[in-house]
Amino acid sequence: MTIENADSFFAWDVSSFLVLFLVLAFIIVIIDQLFFNHTTTSITSKRNRLTLGGFIYFFLFLRFKKSEKYLNRPKIVQWSAEFFPVLLLVFVLRGFVIEPFRIPSNSMMPTLLTGDFILVSKFNYGVSIPILNKKVIEFSKPERGDVVVFRYPNYENNLRYKGADFIKRVIGVPGDKIVYYLDNLYVNGVKISSENIGIYQGIESGSAMTGFKNKRELLNNNPHNILLDPKHSSKGIKLTVPEEHYFVMGDNRARSSDSRFWGFVPESYIIGKAFAIWMHWDKSLKLDRIGSFD
Repeated sequence: MTIENADSFFAWDVSSFLVLFLVLAFIIVIIDQLFFNHTTTSITSKRNRLTLGGFIYFFLFLRFKKSEKYLNRPKIVQWSAEFFPVLLLVFVLRGFVIEPFRIPSNSMMPTLLTGDFILVSKFNYGVSIPILNKKVIEFSKPERGDVVVFRYPNYENNLRYKGADFIKRVIGVPGDKIVYYLDNLYVNGVKISSENIGIYQGIESGSAMTGFKNKRELLNNNPHNILLDPKHSSKGIKLTVPEEHYFVMGDNRARSSDSRFWGFVPESYIIGKAFAIWMHWDKSLKLDRIGSFD
C-alpha cells in the first residue's frame, strides 16, 4: 500500500499539546496587555517606542524587558508568562533537533529492547515543520540500514493505531527490488550475507526469544544483528519499493509487524533517525545500555 491509502499524519502528540499551550499562553498575555494592564509596560503605551528587537523579545518571552515580572497581574497571566519561554524551548528542541521515544515492543531485538528510551535526530534528513511534518530543507535521504521512527501509515484506518509512532529498520529504498524468502534477504538480486553469532539469550520482556538464532546481517554500510526463529521462517515477500516510499522490517524478524504485513512507509511519514539509547527501564533499570547502537 502507498500514501494514497494512508491515514492522516496529524495526531495529538506532545508537540501538538505544546503548540496548544504556547498559543493559549500568548493569547492570555496579549489580552491582558491590551485590555487589563494599564501600566507603562502595556502594549498600547509601548508600541510607539518599541524597536523590532523589542517586539521579537516579547514574542520569545512575553515580556518587554527582563525585569518585567507581572507581579500585579492574575495568576493565570503570571504562569503564562513564566512557562512560555520554557515550553517554547522544549518545543524547538523536540520539533527541530532531538525527540525522545520509548520502545514498546520486542520487534527491534536484539538492537533495541522493550523499555529502551531512545533519542531520535529530527534533522538528519532535513528540516521539517513540526505538527505538519512538512519538509522545507532536505539534507539527505534515509539509507538502507537506518533505524527510523515514523508515523504508522495506518492503511486500514484502525483506531487502535491512529497517530501511533513505529520504529523499524530501512531495508529497501525507492526503486529497490526486495525478496525475503526463508529468512534470506535479497536486494536488487543480490543476497545479503550474514554471519552466525550464536544462540540468543533473552532478558526481561525478551526472555521468550531465548534460543533464537542471533545473526549479523551485512546490509551495505549498516551491518546489524537480527534474530531468527529456529523453528520456522518468518513471512516472506517479493516486491518493488515505489517512489517516495520505504520498505522497513524489524530486526526480530519473526516477531515484527512491518512492511511485509501492512505496506510501505511514505517518506513524509518519517519523523527522524534513531541514534542512541539514553535509558532502559523494563523490569529493572539498566544504565549499562546507554550509548549508540547499530
